Amino acid sequence: MQIRHNIIKMHLLKGVTWFMVAMPIIVLFFQEHGLTITQVMILQSIYSLAVAIFEIPSGYIADIFGRKKTIVLSTIFTFIGYVIFSLYGGFYSFAIAQILVGIGGSLMSGSDSALIYDTLIEENEKEVYTKIEGRNYAIGNFSEATAGILGGFLAVCSIYLPIYIQTGILFLSIPIAISLIEPTTYRNRPSKSFDSILDIIKSTFLINQKLKWLIIYSSAMGVATLSMAWFAQPFFKEIEMPLAYYGILWASLNFSAGLTSYNAHRIEGERKDNKYLIYNSLIIIISFIALGLNISLYGLLFVFVIYLSRGFITPVLRNAININTKSEKRATVLSIRSFIIRISFAITAPLLGYIGDNYSLSNSFYLLSILVGIFALLSAYKISRLD
Repeated sequence: MQIRHNIIKMHLLKGVTWFMVAMPIIVLFFQEHGLTITQVMILQSIYSLAVAIFEIPSGYIADIFGRKKTIVLSTIFTFIGYVIFSLYGGFYSFAIAQILVGIGGSLMSGSDSALIYDTLIEENEKEVYTKIEGRNYAIGNFSEATAGILGGFLAVCSIYLPIYIQTGILFLSIPIAISLIEPTTYRNRPSKSFDSILDIIKSTFLINQKLKWLIIYSSAMGVATLSMAWFAQPFFKEIEMPLAYYGILWASLNFSAGLTSYNAHRIEGERKDNKYLIYNSLIIIISFIALGLNISLYGLLFVFVIYLSRGFITPVLRNAININTKSEKRATVLSIRSFIIRISFAITAPLLGYIGDNYSLSNSFYLLSILVGIFALLSAYKISRLD
């Protein structure tokens, strides 16, 4: 039964690492140090590039040396990154911090889902993965929602205070990670060679067509939801939302994503085909167009719709990828998925930021609707043809 405790510990770890009191005001924190929206988006691009560069090697490391060790390293790198945020200022210091947090994110990405899935295999309960992953993602969103309320009020006292508290909270994630137990399910581990990584990449994109299109669809959704997360605060500022409400709004958005995430397995269970991928794509596209037309309080409705979609689609896509992946290379494949998402966001984020700075947020949202629309609809169509 001890291995079963991994699920509880992963829920606790998700709750701690997503208790992001800094997130509701992080863009304002950067702007307080003189950064423009373009520079803020460049910082997010740097973070995404750091995640992308270390993503596939980190998943491979998790498959070779163990998910637990990789998760422990993740918590340490993320904590050090926030120590730098707390002690230093300016674009270059923040860039170094983003790289460290990015490495931490890449080490966690794939390793967490793989550890949960392999724990369930060991317990003969893999059929409930979508429910468990959805619950885990919901806990993260509910945690971030609660932290958002606190972060907004803390920022009223000082824009720096949420960053300091965030650093202390992240320190708590380290002992939780150390307490995890390594699953023994994945015994046929890949060989320790670069060729083995290339073989997994080749298998993912050239042989397993469904897996390829699932990853491309995930990339489109990732760009959409990550962009919305980082444009939310400039949007609040554009509509002259009082600072005290930032945390409440951030909390509400994450709470809404948590609700759909928690119930994702029920929605997934009602649809035996993959048409919901097409419906989800259309919802995202229409929401970005409508948001571009409504830079006002009414536009908040469409921000919420995007977050509701994010909550549902994330655990569903992870489950679909897990089903189509062998255990011994699961963390690597999940890391390939995250790599594609992050590299796509790293490419588009500076352009979206530049358009937002020099033209308007509306134009950034219109461009997002086009980019996401092309890749999401194409991949959703391909996946439906492969069923």
